[in-house]
Amino acid sequence: MNGYTSFSVASPSSGFGAEAAATRNSKRPKYSRFTQQELPACKPILTPGWVISVFTLVGTIFIPIGTVSLLASNKVVELVDRYDTACVPPSMTDDKVGYIQNDAIKKTCTRMLKVTKDMDQPIYVYYQLDNFYQNHRRYVKSRNDEQLRDASKANETSGCDPEKTTSDGTPIVPCGLIAWSLFNDTYKFNRGTNEMLNVNKNGISWKSDRKHKFGSDVYPRNFQTGNLIGGGKLNATKSLSEQEDLIVWMRTAALPTFRKLYGKIEVDLKENDIVTVTLENNYNTYSFGGKKKLVLSTATWLGGKNNFLGIAYLTVGGLCFLLATAFTLVYLVNARKPADPAHLSWNKNPPMH
Repeated sequence: MNGYTSFSVASPSSGFGAEAAATRNSKRPKYSRFTQQELPACKPILTPGWVISVFTLVGTIFIPIGTVSLLASNKVVELVDRYDTACVPPSMTDDKVGYIQNDAIKKTCTRMLKVTKDMDQPIYVYYQLDNFYQNHRRYVKSRNDEQLRDASKANETSGCDPEKTTSDGTPIVPCGLIAWSLFNDTYKFNRGTNEMLNVNKNGISWKSDRKHKFGSDVYPRNFQTGNLIGGGKLNATKSLSEQEDLIVWMRTAALPTFRKLYGKIEVDLKENDIVTVTLENNYNTYSFGGKKKLVLSTATWLGGKNNFLGIAYLTVGGLCFLLATAFTLVYLVNARKPADPAHLSWNKNPPMH
């Protein structure tokens, strides 16, 4: 100690500069009521009256909707005929794959359908396939959307393995497994023995698909004529946007059992009418254990026959009414004041001293 005290004087700007630098380098977000979780929030108190009222309201809304949906579904008239086994000759029942792959065997088959109720036009004709997994990853990816949409990309076959070119390397249009497994059974309908029922195939596909996914200047080329599964039925003189059977088929189904629209019969059918169906049993479902069904169906404002929606609404609505009734009885029999501290556990069982 020499009587002098040494000290250092900080630069006037050093402290403020450090503070400013720390502010700049901070990761703290700019203040707002949102980042600080200060926004107003709705915190309803679930009182007995409120809970009972909500359940009653839901039941009051859902039950009528379910009833109307179920009634609409029950108005739909369907004729379903499985023909894949019935259309195999008795001599070939032990070798169905051999039958379907033998081009020398005639595949024409006649089925008789009896109309159970009056069917008002339009009557939708569907084919239904079971155990066909169109949602398989490799199957779904086996197509080229650019080729389908643009004639200048007709030689583009990337992604179409294994059906993208012929044996000499010529591009196939349309390429890919989806197109090459195109459903190719055909149906002709007669009422009785003489009256032919025409099937209208216009407008059976999605308009957005026809306009944007399939080109009006793209035509089939080198398409298969063999018996892989289906296919071989595209018209080389029509553009892909005009071939609605192909467009419907290439909108792949999500489930292994599905229906696809074949056409519309625009004539009323009366109860007890006999519809004679002359079909060509070409599609090979036998190699993978699939099933084929022909479906004739009417429609309502809700669509085709489907009881699930109505049953779901009725189930939820009925359950809500049941819970509302149960809560009401509990509240009337054993009512208590909301937030009554006497019902707290430590008030019910005071500590022993």
